[in-house]
Amino acid sequence: MTGWAWAALGLYLVWLVAAFGVRSLVQRRLTGDTGFRGLSGSAGSAAWWAGVLFVVALLGAVAAPLAALAGLPGVVEDASVVYGVGTAITIVGILGTLVAQRAMGTSWRVGVDADERTELVTNGAFAYVRNPIFTAMAFTGLGLTLMVPNAVALIALAALAVAVELQVRVVEEPYLRRTHGDAYVSYARRSGRFVPKVGLINPK
Repeated sequence: MTGWAWAALGLYLVWLVAAFGVRSLVQRRLTGDTGFRGLSGSAGSAAWWAGVLFVVALLGAVAAPLAALAGLPGVVEDASVVYGVGTAITIVGILGTLVAQRAMGTSWRVGVDADERTELVTNGAFAYVRNPIFTAMAFTGLGLTLMVPNAVALIALAALAVAVELQVRVVEEPYLRRTHGDAYVSYARRSGRFVPKVGLINPK
């Protein structure tokens, strides 16, 4: 289990550096701005909780393998197949995150500024799902949980799932609908929320 925990920690750090550190540097070079917008909403609001739970998920993803290395038992023990499948899913999630971020181009942001208008991206992975970065993040989180399936990892995965749902439904979809109007509605009628053809938006 120790080897898998080290692998999970290493993959997570690679994802964190590539998806946030390197991406923010690329964004700054392209636009003069890092793309980070911080928490949305007032303290205690659904939008605020989305941001807080993202932080919980990010910290939990580090804490889970560290807890495993410290001796915290997993809910599944000595299951190399599970750990191996988790590793494969994690790698797919990492690569998917980077591909989706690249497709988003200069419109990439972490968080939402209600007064900002960015281009509506509908090409690449975005032609099939509206939130491919979040889909890839979910894959990464699921994979890491399978690599170190302990209580900390499960809490982090649950926090990520709730954070993504809140961020998309409460923050991003209303913002995009206000900002892009009929263009976004038309796009959302044909592209799924997280997977193709699932979560299409009713035009009304």
